[in-house]
Amino acid sequence: MELIVALIPLLPFAGFVITLLLGKWVLGKRADVIPVLMATASWVLSMYVFVRVVADPEYVFDWNAFTWISSGALETTWGFYIDPLAAIMLLVVGTIGMVVHYYSIGYMKGDEGYYRFFAYLNLFMFAMFILVMANNYLLMFLAWEGVGLCSYLLIGFWFRKKSASQAGKKAFLVNRVGDFGFMLGMLLMFLTFGSLQFTEVFADVGAAGPAALLGICLLLFTGAVGKSAQFPLHVWLPDAMEGPTPVSALIHAATMVNAGVYMVARSYPLYIDSHTAMYVVMGVGTFTAIYAALIALTQNDIKRVIAYSTVSSLGFMFMALGSGAWVAGIFYLLTHGFFKGLLFLGSGAVIHAMSGQQDMRFMGGLRRKLPITYWTMMVGALAMVGIFPFAGFWAKDEIIGFEFTHHLYYIWVVGLITAFITGIYMFRLMFMTFHGQNRSSPGVQEHIHESRPIMTVPLIILAIPAALAGVLAGWPPESGWIHRFLHPVFFDIESEPFGIVAFILLLVSLVIGAAGITVAWYLYLQRPELPGRLAARFPRAYGASLNKFYMDEIYEAAVIRPVIGFAGWLWTFVDTRVIDGAVNGLAWLWGRFGRLLRPLQTGRAQSYALGILVGVVVLIVVFRIVEG
Repeated sequence: MELIVALIPLLPFAGFVITLLLGKWVLGKRADVIPVLMATASWVLSMYVFVRVVADPEYVFDWNAFTWISSGALETTWGFYIDPLAAIMLLVVGTIGMVVHYYSIGYMKGDEGYYRFFAYLNLFMFAMFILVMANNYLLMFLAWEGVGLCSYLLIGFWFRKKSASQAGKKAFLVNRVGDFGFMLGMLLMFLTFGSLQFTEVFADVGAAGPAALLGICLLLFTGAVGKSAQFPLHVWLPDAMEGPTPVSALIHAATMVNAGVYMVARSYPLYIDSHTAMYVVMGVGTFTAIYAALIALTQNDIKRVIAYSTVSSLGFMFMALGSGAWVAGIFYLLTHGFFKGLLFLGSGAVIHAMSGQQDMRFMGGLRRKLPITYWTMMVGALAMVGIFPFAGFWAKDEIIGFEFTHHLYYIWVVGLITAFITGIYMFRLMFMTFHGQNRSSPGVQEHIHESRPIMTVPLIILAIPAALAGVLAGWPPESGWIHRFLHPVFFDIESEPFGIVAFILLLVSLVIGAAGITVAWYLYLQRPELPGRLAARFPRAYGASLNKFYMDEIYEAAVIRPVIGFAGWLWTFVDTRVIDGAVNGLAWLWGRFGRLLRPLQTGRAQSYALGILVGVVVLIVVFRIVEG
């Protein structure tokens, strides 16, 4: 088992090194071969581990490969921890990562950075595998920073495009805020428990004071807010769409944004003993869910709509974790990975067919020319909205129902409103993209065609779990396979029987989602002039949603300009006048003093002898005075 677990991350890392060194000059157009093979091999090994854990959910693999850091009281190992939660993450990361690799062969064909792209994909896989298998917080944090680096490299992959390079820097800088909180959380954890190993920390939770435990949980959650794009650190994720579409699928469905949810779920023993921290997680997640959904309503870039749907979905996951629906949150993470990966890769196929056009206002009528893309994206959209029997129905509706049965009625209402809005914006996307008349230029319309099998087969593969994963893992609701599987991880969670109340709640949630789809159908197919009228009737609301509630402008005014102004003041006043002034002033003072002494240096020996004589006489007089 040790060798298999070690090879899962090592294989993509080897693919990264080989491809980066040899890809441009040796591998050339076949630079995809080694990374794809490594991703496939890692997937096979991940599935072996997953099946091994499925066979015995009580099985826990905790292996300290070697001592990584030993300094005073700190001793941290490079080790791996496999349990049902890690096994589910291996399933998601391995499967979607592999599918994205194959899809990228067709999508990135002909790009001058082809080898570099695949090298970065392998590095991304390596970092995420380490993150989900680490058995201590410090190793997790190393991989946490690794996926942040990879996101910077891949979002800004087309670095000659200014918007892409800016988006990469934005993602990197915004995540530094959250990562600083994660780092402080680890320091407080070490001061409290004397260790960063999962098993040692979790076993000693009861010894921590409530204030220390709350501080640790909130600081760790700060890291999750940045990595999983929760308000107010969500602003980097929509701009991440500047990277190639396979990157968007990898970041949103399998890797980076799921890291925060996974980290909070992994820290379950800490959070269940801090009710205040749980309320904070629930509150931030709930607000982010509806906030991002309202923004998605008016976006016109097809990838940005899906990006904001990701932010909203991650909000649902944190809503679940914070309210105590731990299994439902991870269940949604599992199903979301498949249908969100499908939606992003499908949007990539649309953009590819539209010669790079991403604005839905210039699409339309594509369902006949892109039938595979259309029907697979339809599966993803229905799963996203939560329509029976698709995957999102079982996971999202379980979260919403949990809020009602546990008397969190305000959260339940917000969840229902968000589900309604989700139905509107997801089918606004489907109707504007695939229905009606094509609104693109004649030159673009001539080249619209379905993608090659290397791109459509991955869509079909992801459509299968997007349709079936929910019922296979979640039936019967509240006590399905995934509840039994994760019980050893979330040990205080008891399955509840599926009764009439739960059935009614499922129906209510289903009706709400279907109502959202109906509204989108009426607005964008039956009365397509109405959205424009509504925008004109409510210009402030429309403008706020279209401009993302002006968060970028707020950051510009409240953070960026003051920081730049402060930096300018440090430069023009502190550096130039104070520091340089002190140095230059001291130099001037000594120069002035030197000019005053210069007349004494005459070069005449008799003058120097006279000076010596005068000095001796002065010394004699002084000594006489002192002795007398």
